[in-house]
Amino acid sequence: MPHPPFDPTRRRLIGAAAATFLLTLSRVGLAAPSQLVALRVWPSSTYTRITLEASEALKYKYFTIPNPDRLVIDIEGVQLNAVLKDIGNQISAADPFIQTARAGQFSPDTVRIVLDLKSDIKPQVFTLAPVAEYQHRLVIDLYPTAQQDDPLLALLEDYNKGKLEQPPLKSKNKSDKSRPILIMLDPGHGGEDPGAVGPSGTREKDVVLKIAKQLKRMIDAERNMKAYMTRDEDVFIPLGVRVAKARKLNADLFISIHADAFLNPSARGSSVFALSEQGATSTAARYLAKTQNDADLIGGVKITSKDRYLAHTLFDLTQTATINDSLKLGKSVLGKMGELNRLHKDEVEQAGFAVLKAPDIPSILVETAFISNPEEERRLMDASFQQKVAESIFGGVRGYFAQGAALART
Repeated sequence: MPHPPFDPTRRRLIGAAAATFLLTLSRVGLAAPSQLVALRVWPSSTYTRITLEASEALKYKYFTIPNPDRLVIDIEGVQLNAVLKDIGNQISAADPFIQTARAGQFSPDTVRIVLDLKSDIKPQVFTLAPVAEYQHRLVIDLYPTAQQDDPLLALLEDYNKGKLEQPPLKSKNKSDKSRPILIMLDPGHGGEDPGAVGPSGTREKDVVLKIAKQLKRMIDAERNMKAYMTRDEDVFIPLGVRVAKARKLNADLFISIHADAFLNPSARGSSVFALSEQGATSTAARYLAKTQNDADLIGGVKITSKDRYLAHTLFDLTQTATINDSLKLGKSVLGKMGELNRLHKDEVEQAGFAVLKAPDIPSILVETAFISNPEEERRLMDASFQQKVAESIFGGVRGYFAQGAALART
């Protein structure tokens, strides 16, 4: 049988078609599995969080098994690697919910993680899209089963149902005038959300927690004052739940404590912010509010009706009066901070900070110093400076009440 003459053009076309076909297979049918790049465990007295970070979005299934209590998570499209094999070493003996953990290749394309539990738990498992420095994340949150054992979970569920839009009930057991002034302290960030990180690696979440604990001790030493904290350990608390905690307490003041950061390392100084009715008072204030409000995206929160409470909080006469009181409190605190450190701005700025949106509680956000500034980072790391920052905020609170400020509950 005679062969057709050699045609180099035809061969090139066939070769190109074959290459295209193989490339299509590699992209679709033979796609590389997602790579697990990091595993982090955040135990706390409130809940334990496990975060798996991957190069691609993860598909998963999970279920619980009793007697003994276990949580099983199957992750599809991944291969067992060193990150997953190390999960057992990540579990602390002090973890209130997890006894041990292990991972294995359950099937050719599925890894199974088994958590041996210390008690029955209520899991929340969800994924997060890439944000900031994080790639795709699979989050496993372990809460106590009974809501009464876990106020945070109860607040989260009330938040989803819209119950937090209602004003809190006032206490009937105590005369309003008989109880001390209640102050909710809010150390920013926590857990999966480190906040700003200084040139030497100092994390905002660690510094502000230390300052808040110092401030709490000072407030509690006063006969007519009592401080509470939205978090007193390295745990992530959603912004809306921070506000909800203050409202559930019927707090008289809300003070959120942070450390500022900017791309230019020469930026320095302390600032105080309050909520704005109409918009930010400066571009910098608007930028800062945006970065702070992104904390839920970075920390990771599963809220079915996102920002339900915050979006439906209407500005009315009560809100306007609250903002006016917030500005008075902020001015008093800013004055004391100016005695300790140079001020970044010499007046209280305003913007739409989500964490300041309680309609009936005077609320401020204190940026103690710029952690992105090498000199101020060193000061923030110093225990004596942390003490002085706490003293300055406390002095501002006392000055606010010395001016005859009315309590929110009156």
